Amino acid sequence: MDRTAPLATIAAALRRERERHGLSSAELARRAGIAKSTVSQLEAGAGNPSVETLWALAVVLEVPFSRLVDPPAAPVHVLRAGEGLAIPSEHSPFTGTLLAACPPGARRDLHVIAAEPGPAREARAHIPGTTEHLLVTAGRWRAGPVEAQVELAPGDYARFPGDRPHLYQALEPGCAAVLVMEYV
Repeated sequence: MDRTAPLATIAAALRRERERHGLSSAELARRAGIAKSTVSQLEAGAGNPSVETLWALAVVLEVPFSRLVDPPAAPVHVLRAGEGLAIPSEHSPFTGTLLAACPPGARRDLHVIAAEPGPAREARAHIPGTTEHLLVTAGRWRAGPVEAQVELAPGDYARFPGDRPHLYQALEPGCAAVLVMEYV
């Protein structure tokens, strides 16, 4: 079994969550009741962590155990128009397509946005853990993290991290979209 992939996932998650809480390695170790060298090894992608060690760290960091061991989902997810499982109503001409389930404890803001061609709207990083969901209703857009922009057409959906610099740009007149800001 290749242990480097899980260790890299643990290292990145542990460092991200520790920094999000503003804790030093020594303080995290003290609160979790483990050696500082263990935290340092784990953040370096080394060591052989036990489930007990990871649970202790997760509790101190106030995150589910899975956040430390699950590889992160792709930062940008695109669902093109007509993709996704459309579930019809038995009683009316209506279908529902789930774009993204709300994780427990999440907060969301829903926006309708409009734009015309011109310079991109550059957005600064929002609070840690912010995810943006964009559903294009009219026109063609370029949107997403500065380093991973995607082009979207009417009916296309994109999910991307809002906690790093990102942009929105109308590629034709009359662009409109629904934007959901999700804060965890």
